[in-house]
Amino acid sequence: MSVEHVSMRIIDGYARGDTDIAADEVWALEAHMEMCGVCRDRLSAAVTAGAPAVTALVDTVWSGLEPQLAAVAPVPRRRHWSAWLSGWLTPTMVPWLAMVMSVTLLALLLDLVGNGSDEVSLVLLLAPVLPVLGVAASWSRGLDPAYELTAAAPRAGLYLVLRRTASVLAVVLPALLVGGWATGVMVAQWLLPCLAFASTTLALGGVIGVTRAAVVLVAGWAALVVAPTLVTNRTTFVLHTGGLPMWGLIFALGIGVVITRRGTYSVLGAHR
Repeated sequence: MSVEHVSMRIIDGYARGDTDIAADEVWALEAHMEMCGVCRDRLSAAVTAGAPAVTALVDTVWSGLEPQLAAVAPVPRRRHWSAWLSGWLTPTMVPWLAMVMSVTLLALLLDLVGNGSDEVSLVLLLAPVLPVLGVAASWSRGLDPAYELTAAAPRAGLYLVLRRTASVLAVVLPALLVGGWATGVMVAQWLLPCLAFASTTLALGGVIGVTRAAVVLVAGWAALVVAPTLVTNRTTFVLHTGGLPMWGLIFALGIGVVITRRGTYSVLGAHR
């Protein structure tokens, strides 16, 4: 495959339905076709010349659909910002993000009305796992009615996972930034754990599914950190500045695993 366009060898083989084309070449071809009108025209010409039966089938289907499509009222064109937003978020993510924001606001209010300087900051305690809830919702089979189409799309997989994760972080991190500023918590104390948990969720999600990974991590955090911290009323070491190198290492390892196993996000199992 050339830098600018797909080679005719791959296009002709794709048009004929050859099975000897590598899976990564098929994926790259389909992803490239989304952005390249020239290669789409070349593929159309190859199908017409090399697979007349496919062309005849498409013409037959289109002749049956055209009268029905003409009778349907035109769909209002979406605004540019709405179309752009739909590429980063799914409608099912909105309630989950609203819930995450509500929990953040509640934790902030409880911190602000607390009495005593030794009390544990709930914003700091909950910040690492709050983005995980949004990430799980963005890649959940049960919450995405179009998950099969999503997983089969050419630009699905790691590319889409990272886009949706970035959209969750773009919403949650500013709220945590305000909460940390209002309660006097250092940014690094909650930012690195947030990023570490997000990367670990995606890394573990390539093995057991993103939703299951989120449940496991949130449950483990609640049992091993949140409960003991609330009982002893002392902030655990992992949330002190001394634990930041550990969170940085976890974040880097998570990113490394995600990149290494990037192909696993193109299968339906990642939606579990």
